Amino acid sequence: MMAERKVRVLVAKPGLDGHDRGAKIVARALRDAGFEVIYTGLHQTPEQIVATAVQEDVDAVGLSVLSGAHNYLFGRVLDLLKEKGADDIAVFGGGIIPQEDIKELFTPGTSTQDIIRFVRENIRAVA
Repeated sequence: MMAERKVRVLVAKPGLDGHDRGAKIVARALRDAGFEVIYTGLHQTPEQIVATAVQEDVDAVGLSVLSGAHNYLFGRVLDLLKEKGADDIAVFGGGIIPQEDIKELFTPGTSTQDIIRFVRENIRAVA
């Protein structure tokens, strides 16, 4: 019987925002919870994020946006994943999010355990 492989998660910081403490905390928490994590670093374009996601064969992309451009950046990543035939890669994320968008994204102060639980319950490794 083959063991299920670890879920691979890409944590990315799209856009010009230079604050990555939250992204690093989430990346470390996911890693410590047993996920395989790739962190892209700051100032990534949606095109770079999608190229890395496809190249690294990830199961999910976690985006951190503090600039207020979350709707555009998240949407662009989703569109590019679809264009590349990789829309089976789950996308989740958070940052500084206006009240009307909170139901769909994580905000500062969200427990890393809540994020880990979300990934465990919603993202599966594809063999």
